[in-house]
Amino acid sequence: MKCLAVVSHPLKESLCHYLMDQTIAHLESKGYQVTLLDLYESNFSPTLTARERHSYYQPDFDHSLLEQEIFQLQQAESLVLVFPTWWFGFPAILKGWFDRVWAPGYAYNHASDLGAITPCLDKLQEVKVITTLGSPWWVDKLVLWQPVKRILKVALLGACTKGCKFEMLSFYKSESASTSRVESFVKKIQAKF
Repeated sequence: MKCLAVVSHPLKESLCHYLMDQTIAHLESKGYQVTLLDLYESNFSPTLTARERHSYYQPDFDHSLLEQEIFQLQQAESLVLVFPTWWFGFPAILKGWFDRVWAPGYAYNHASDLGAITPCLDKLQEVKVITTLGSPWWVDKLVLWQPVKRILKVALLGACTKGCKFEMLSFYKSESASTSRVESFVKKIQAKF
């Protein structure tokens, strides 16, 4: 299975990078063909350009600055996202990747009457998400109702894919995690993914 793995953390020594490395090793051992996209290392610009925005409802979206990223997304049968949850949302660079790369004509199609959009990511069969949070589980789940999970599952995948499997693992209180807790979480990733 062709897998696009996207990591969104500015520090190479971060827990997110460690979890991505462990996840890639696990998936490759299962036969996945993994392409890693490190948004910070590649200097991905999260800023939607004026030309891109102007072309959103035109016959062709201006993808001139995004050809490689859009091609990677369109070819993916599996997508792995590893990122920190900051302020109960995505890092800006990952949000920008969604804004720019999950584009009309490539990730979805606009309806001619501006009604419901239709999905274009027909090859995408599964999305696996790993996120770290500083907060305890109950704040994310009971107070804020898991905003990141809902946006990914309902808004993005619900609009851009059909029948895509979704799995999300959240590592809570990550800033104070012991080595044994981290390794237990890695075992959970291996069991679920």
